[in-house]
Amino acid sequence: MNIIDIKKERSFAIEKAVEVLKNGGLIVYPTETCYGLGGDVTNPKALKKIMEYKKLRGSKPISVAVADRNMAEQYVDINEMADNLYENYLPGPITVISISKGKLVPPVVSTQGAVGVRYPDYSFTLELIKTFGKPITATSANVSYRPAPYSIARLIENLPKKSLELIDLFLDAGELPKNDPSTVLDTTMNQLSVLRQGKLQFENALVENKKIGERETKSEDETIHFAKEFALKYVKGNAPVVVALSGELGAGKTQFAKGIGEAVGVKEVVNSPTYTIINEYNYEEEEEQKVLAHMDTWRLQEGELEKSGLIENLEKRNIVVIEWADKYYEEISALCDNMNTPLYKVVIKYVSLEERSIEIYE
Repeated sequence: MNIIDIKKERSFAIEKAVEVLKNGGLIVYPTETCYGLGGDVTNPKALKKIMEYKKLRGSKPISVAVADRNMAEQYVDINEMADNLYENYLPGPITVISISKGKLVPPVVSTQGAVGVRYPDYSFTLELIKTFGKPITATSANVSYRPAPYSIARLIENLPKKSLELIDLFLDAGELPKNDPSTVLDTTMNQLSVLRQGKLQFENALVENKKIGERETKSEDETIHFAKEFALKYVKGNAPVVVALSGELGAGKTQFAKGIGEAVGVKEVVNSPTYTIINEYNYEEEEEQKVLAHMDTWRLQEGELEKSGLIENLEKRNIVVIEWADKYYEEISALCDNMNTPLYKVVIKYVSLEERSIEIYE
């Protein structure tokens, strides 16, 4: 296992990393968000190894990391909206989706002919990519549905043996700050569409809010139990109310929703509503029929929130639990203000494979 401490051997680390990349190998490298998995985006051998590593990724394309805007322009069209992002917000924790110029192929290019480009705010990585001379892959170094990696030691501990054997070089920068993954912004229609909201809006808004609960849970059952405690105190009997859930894939948003369902008296099993947008569950409160609406905004496109059924559920004075709420946080917050509806924000983060950090704000 080849690990280089980049703080002690920066130049040597870049030299060895470039050598690995040129030979079609894979590296793990640091960014301002988490450790990434890097391979030559123009090398089919490297791309095949990355897909083997990530396992259950499906058709989701792999983003690429560039050293600067000039490198990005060699591979994608930068329209007016993307130009604004490069000019004012990059480098930084943003993935900009633009139309490919045809020099790249799947899994880097999506079925719609688009490429997600990262211009990371991390000096070592920028120097590495510039020295290599072309983009490298920018997917996080965890295998699919595992927590984002913030240390090499923890990553190696969580990796399956077959995935570990695919890595030729680990570039160790120590423990990285536990920042959120990048915000994904689609600019292909020359208008901004947020596909995954990172830390730019949702968590920044929490600075102005009061924290009313915090816990680290070590299992799904503990997450459900904490959600029940919260719901019994703040949700049950207080409809209409909105609970906005933020957290990466597999973090435990649905488990938290299950706990709320159990607290208010839902008899059915609360499941993810990803493919139906909203699932409605009946429960009884003081001999009156009530509804818990469980919503997922992941598949909603810009402008669809208003027609999603959220407003109708609030008008009916239902409890609404929203997964991926950070995608439409501003709209949800404004709607709750206009309708005088309490809004609770729940942030769920990975600590380890089983542990989660949960914070609740009002």
